[in-house]
Amino acid sequence: MEDRLHMDNGLVPQKIMSVRLQDSTLKEVKDQASNKQVQILEPRSEPSLEIKPEQDGMEHVGRDDPKALGEEPKQRRGSASGSEPAGDSDRGGGPIEHYHLHLSSCHECLELENSTIESVKFASAENIPDLPYDYSSSLESVADETSPEREGRRVNLTGKAPNILLYVGSDSQEALGRFHEVRSVLADCVDIDSYVLYHLLEDSALRDPWTDNCLLLVIATRESIPEDLYQKFMAYLSQGGKVLGLSSSFTFGGFQVTSKGALRKTVQNLVFSKADQSEVKLSVLSSGCRYQEGPVRLSPGGLQGHLENDDKDRMIVHVPFGTHGGEAVLCQVHLELPPSSDIVQTPEDFNLLKSSNFRRYEVLREILTTLGLSCDMKQVPALTPLYLLSAAEEIRDPLMQWLGKHVDSEGEIKSSQLSLRFVSSYVSEVEITPSCIPVVTNMEAFSSENFNLEIYRQNLQTKQLGKVILFAEVTPTTMRLLDGLMFQTPQEMGLIAIAARQTQGKGRGGNAWLSPVGCALSTLLISIPLRSQLGQRIPFVQHLMSVAVVEAVRSIPKYQDINLRVKWPNDIYYSDLMKIGGVLVNSTLMGETFHILIGCGFNVTNSNPTICINDLVTEYNKQHKAELKPLRADYLIARVVTVLEKLIEEFQDKGPNSVLPLYYRYWVHSGQQVHLGSADGPKVSIVGLDDSGFLQVHQEGGEVVTVHPDGNSFDMLRNLILPKRR
Repeated sequence: MEDRLHMDNGLVPQKIMSVRLQDSTLKEVKDQASNKQVQILEPRSEPSLEIKPEQDGMEHVGRDDPKALGEEPKQRRGSASGSEPAGDSDRGGGPIEHYHLHLSSCHECLELENSTIESVKFASAENIPDLPYDYSSSLESVADETSPEREGRRVNLTGKAPNILLYVGSDSQEALGRFHEVRSVLADCVDIDSYVLYHLLEDSALRDPWTDNCLLLVIATRESIPEDLYQKFMAYLSQGGKVLGLSSSFTFGGFQVTSKGALRKTVQNLVFSKADQSEVKLSVLSSGCRYQEGPVRLSPGGLQGHLENDDKDRMIVHVPFGTHGGEAVLCQVHLELPPSSDIVQTPEDFNLLKSSNFRRYEVLREILTTLGLSCDMKQVPALTPLYLLSAAEEIRDPLMQWLGKHVDSEGEIKSSQLSLRFVSSYVSEVEITPSCIPVVTNMEAFSSENFNLEIYRQNLQTKQLGKVILFAEVTPTTMRLLDGLMFQTPQEMGLIAIAARQTQGKGRGGNAWLSPVGCALSTLLISIPLRSQLGQRIPFVQHLMSVAVVEAVRSIPKYQDINLRVKWPNDIYYSDLMKIGGVLVNSTLMGETFHILIGCGFNVTNSNPTICINDLVTEYNKQHKAELKPLRADYLIARVVTVLEKLIEEFQDKGPNSVLPLYYRYWVHSGQQVHLGSADGPKVSIVGLDDSGFLQVHQEGGEVVTVHPDGNSFDMLRNLILPKRR
């Protein structure tokens, strides 16, 4: 495109679509161009404007086109009235020369673009949002912007466009990296289907009428803000604008930003006061600056944040401005940076920040809500069909034969909670509900960005478990998918349900389990004879699954020091600091066999809302100058099932003592002292698991007591074991 394809916000083009035109259309476009006089616009004299005129009067256009912003046309360059085109005398006369089509410099292309933009919107995967400034207007549009047919295409000025503009300083690679950091954290807080986040460049901030189309201006740069740009930001505030300052030099209202070297790049304890006067305490990374009140004082708003030190350094201020509702929340702590940022210097700092990561988002959402944005949960994604897949070719034919014998006349297998309708293909007109889900049996129709069947096959080294897969991109919960199949399918089929995302994830005790994309989500069906080593000790099943997850990661060559741990009774932890996954077991005894559904979810690539395995890998690489590769959910699910089958075999052969050494190697409770019952209860020491898989504690008097996981709530923060009252 001869470097003439310009996109907003530094976005990288992913696809270019061509449009085939009939000869008559091309002729009409050329005739229109030849019958019009080309407007010649002289460049501005301001040094901040980087637009250069092209040869023969052609130039990059649209920089001042207000039609996407709802602005009235302003006086144009080289025109006293702002709307009159330049005459032939300005050009020196002569015929108009035709050029090859160029997206940003040619009438034919621009006319074509104007006529097809609505079609492109509906042809794309997502509707193209109205941009805060438009780089695609034609040269001759200047004269007719106020015509009736143009009027309908402007943004409605009765309400602002849902744009969040991010100003991160001068144009540089460092600023671009900062933009992506800030955009990422904001996208996690607000519904990106309701708001659009844009990069506001300095020259555009000075030139374009963005203020009427901005719900929130985010300023995230340590650079000094030029005076003319500062006045622009203050004018936006005076019109009722909202500003969020993130470790920025921007301030007003009698507050000054002063440096305090002892705070720079250090982790500090912050006390944040919400609008309802409740407090949140968290660990934060300081910018090295603080706010101090100058000689002019304004009444501050409701949000405040200060460090828990002797000086109680003020780090977050909420300042109203003007008479039209303008306000700003200014911060000198790095709410925009994740704990994995390069600024974080030590593993201890990383641990402190990661343990406060949920509260960091809580503070950000409180600030954004106060500034008028909605931080409600994102819309629940639509359910998708299941795909019936096999990890081994030899099991495919027996599987389809079994299905043919067990589906009813409508091709369904029903349980008390769910009907699975088996179909060869899926059409979008078929409704999917939590109680009725189609299952596509044609494997050739399957493809997914979130589950690679070949990777799963290569890493599944089992005799039975996990051989037949029910996969869904979005499903209510994997625990329910196998309900109607668990008592009927032959054991050698080894059913497993896997999802990229759940809408009604289940946790222990009826808790909800957050299940975003990036979490390894599965429910595995196993059968255990009642009269067997494990059949007599069913509580061990959850322990075996928990340790299988940890071993699946730490047994990968060079990954043995990734600090995943097991927490009694059914959790996977990062060190002893925070939960990274969990196990839920439902067992049903039918005759002499336990039919067991093992639900498991653990964070692999999703850093939020707490932490994920790839966070630990990244941190390990940073601390040890290693180059461990990030891991995938499909890869790890296959490894977990493989490890679990081996652990079950060892347990059935040799009993609990065959697996307990591995369990103790990974668990977080070695030498841990807790209070039994309550904070005032007797102090005991955790000693291990008993022969049935229940937790044992040693009392000061010498007695060893067994406590049961179904009767205890284990609170790691307060080290309490709460026994069930009987």
